[in-house]
Amino acid sequence: MSDLLDHIKAQIRANGPMRIDEYMATCLLHPTMGYYTTGDPFGVQGDFTTAPEISQMFGEMIGLCLAQTWLSQGAPKRFTLAELGPGRGTLMADILRATRNVPGFVDAAEITLVEASPKLRDVQAATLSQHKLGWADTADTLPDQPLYLVANEFFDALPIRQFIRSGDSWRERQIGVTDGALSFGLGPVLPQPALAPRLDDTAEGDLIEDCAQIAPNLQAVSGRIATHGGAALIIDYGDWRSLGDTFQALRAHEKTNPLLAPGSSDLTAHVDFEQLVAAAAPALHTRVTPQGVFLERLGITQRAQDLAKSMGGPRLEAHIAAHRRLTHPDEMGNLFKVIGLYPPTQIPPPGLER
Repeated sequence: MSDLLDHIKAQIRANGPMRIDEYMATCLLHPTMGYYTTGDPFGVQGDFTTAPEISQMFGEMIGLCLAQTWLSQGAPKRFTLAELGPGRGTLMADILRATRNVPGFVDAAEITLVEASPKLRDVQAATLSQHKLGWADTADTLPDQPLYLVANEFFDALPIRQFIRSGDSWRERQIGVTDGALSFGLGPVLPQPALAPRLDDTAEGDLIEDCAQIAPNLQAVSGRIATHGGAALIIDYGDWRSLGDTFQALRAHEKTNPLLAPGSSDLTAHVDFEQLVAAAAPALHTRVTPQGVFLERLGITQRAQDLAKSMGGPRLEAHIAAHRRLTHPDEMGNLFKVIGLYPPTQIPPPGLER
């Protein structure tokens, strides 16, 4: 039995059933036993592989998109180049490499990584050792200046709550202890005024998910972009509106029970892009665009063909598979979506439409 499991059981005994958002926050970010604070979960040796770990082409497309947006906005001489949840720093490294030949871009960039984990900060520092870096604990502490930001698989890890419809009210899904093991249960029937709009598109027994942290994280970014200029690219998996249970755990690239061995697996849920769009003001937002469409518009296939010219054998096969995985509708191409934020006086970032 893990120390974190003992800790969670003690919290439940003392305070009653635990909300899912409280459980996620504890499992992922507990200062000494949390998943993100004690390990390196990324890449082949970790528990999951994100797009930047699949191929350098992903970061290259993101970097050139941000650089072109910077140019179209007059190439401000000083700006924040930021990433929310930068993992091992792979994406930022690819962005900086892809943009080094864009005159003035890297020199004007003040790189800031929004990262809460001290251990991951050390990994990021090693990955980006050739660059001057700064860190922020939260998005609302980013500098007040033009902001060019990417958030790839950041919002899916924000804690969620789950509610099951009961008449015109809701019962919250909670976590308790049954026969010594963590188990799901339901709280009492209560009205949830914030969920009133969902009474129009749900039926008795339907489960929906709500993420209260989307708005403050996104509005901190949006306010800077609307006031000072810049853009944000938000890439994550999910769909327009939450319906159904998407709370999941991933360990060694396999799904597992999220209530087993807390702190040893990644906990995520699909992102509700309707919530993202609702929180996008005061900046403007683009349409929600499938990742594959976005990357194809930016020229990933041409880049893949150029890189393939110097490859052969297993390396070429892996390269072709990576391109397919990033772009094909049956792989990440449709499951992952992209929205962009941009100032009201500017045009959307390349690859995205109003």
